[in-house]
Amino acid sequence: MSEYANCMWIRAGTSKGGYFLTEDLPADIKARDAFLLSIMGSPDLRQIDGMGGADPLTSKVAVVRKSDREGVDVDYLFLQVVVDQAIVTDAQNCGNILAGVGPFAIERGLVAASDPQTRVTIYMENTGQIAVATITTPKGEVSYRGTAAIDGVPGTSAAIPIEFKDTAGSSCGALLPTGNPVDTVKGIQLTMIDNGMPCVVIQASDMGISGRETPEELEANVQLRAKLEDLRLACGLLMNLGDVTHKTVPKMTMISAATQGGAISTRTFIPHRCHKTIGVLGAVSVATACLLPGSPANTMANVGEGAERNLAIEHPSGQMTVVATLDSAGMVASAAILRTARKLMDGKVFSK
Repeated sequence: MSEYANCMWIRAGTSKGGYFLTEDLPADIKARDAFLLSIMGSPDLRQIDGMGGADPLTSKVAVVRKSDREGVDVDYLFLQVVVDQAIVTDAQNCGNILAGVGPFAIERGLVAASDPQTRVTIYMENTGQIAVATITTPKGEVSYRGTAAIDGVPGTSAAIPIEFKDTAGSSCGALLPTGNPVDTVKGIQLTMIDNGMPCVVIQASDMGISGRETPEELEANVQLRAKLEDLRLACGLLMNLGDVTHKTVPKMTMISAATQGGAISTRTFIPHRCHKTIGVLGAVSVATACLLPGSPANTMANVGEGAERNLAIEHPSGQMTVVATLDSAGMVASAAILRTARKLMDGKVFSK
């Protein structure tokens, strides 16, 4: 008989994946990873024999448990199941999958719901940071229906505002791992930054592209991909991430001037496929880079004025707005973003 586990499948932000209670997965990490690879159908480019959608954005897992931490409701571990390799990694966060953690926690009884909204405080195990998600819960029941729209997802759903706290240096130990807003690596000026997601921010023109290409065009550019990977490996060492050959961080974001009235335009490799949108925490890191005087992003970004800045980060499918609150020194003190989620399935998922 096949092994199985209780599972909820949720579209969260512009990603999609399986949500599990910690106790519903094998305690042994190797056994857990083998189970997740099997249910997703990895390694296989089509993931035809599993639940994965043949894309890094649809091959993700959230593992959730009630938290013992003071002031925290639940702990959330994000796992990326690689599509074409037998790899399950916890080397990064995922702010999109994070959007489904609050609804899942309420539905599984880990958090008591109130009317009309419920705030869920979430500890992100991957990076040791905290986020607060506000879930629509009329009469104490999770509602996924609403009028909020996000680029990259058709239709509308209930709004899920997420505030991130203390994300600077989550993986690299510092907002700027080298201490500099701009470094020169392999002859290219760039910003290495970690405000929730380790990113390398580079002007698209320095990579020989306009920054307006489609993800498919960029993935077909063999020379670009080789140059990006060479740069990524070098930056990984400088960002205190070690040898990143088999890691999914840092993300490589190529920037150009905004074309749709936003702050800046982006094309991001995650790390070997071009993102159809941009990750939530990746957008926070890029928005933060835009606010660093003298950085490659700052020189071309529309950043506005005041203590609170709304920065629309343009991506191949539209925009993602980051609300950044600055402290008295002009540094980003907190960042919030709007996401949505929709429950797709609740039941059991089977491995081979």
